[in-house]
Amino acid sequence: MIEGMTETTKKKTAKKPLPERDAERLAAVFKALGHPVRVKIVAAATARERCVCELQEIAGRDISTVSSHLNLLKNAGILVCEQRGRQVFYSLACPCLAEVFACVLAGGKRA
Repeated sequence: MIEGMTETTKKKTAKKPLPERDAERLAAVFKALGHPVRVKIVAAATARERCVCELQEIAGRDISTVSSHLNLLKNAGILVCEQRGRQVFYSLACPCLAEVFACVLAGGKRA
């Protein structure tokens, strides 16, 4: 379940149109996932938390580009970060995205 969408809202949406606030939240999440580099970063974070240096290597981009993508994903509420000493680690704020990625890659069939 997307963070911020309650069980009550989830049940109501089966009968009524999605409330504007929830639609905007979902649109922001999917918009943030609208770049292959960001998708690679989120996919990497589905397995475990990753430090910025790992994500830079996985993305195959320079540090400033990766930092921009990480900031966007963090602001969208997809990733959370934790600084430990000089390193910053990122992990999924929305663990359900791992299931979404698997479902999409399986052609819509549950894994």
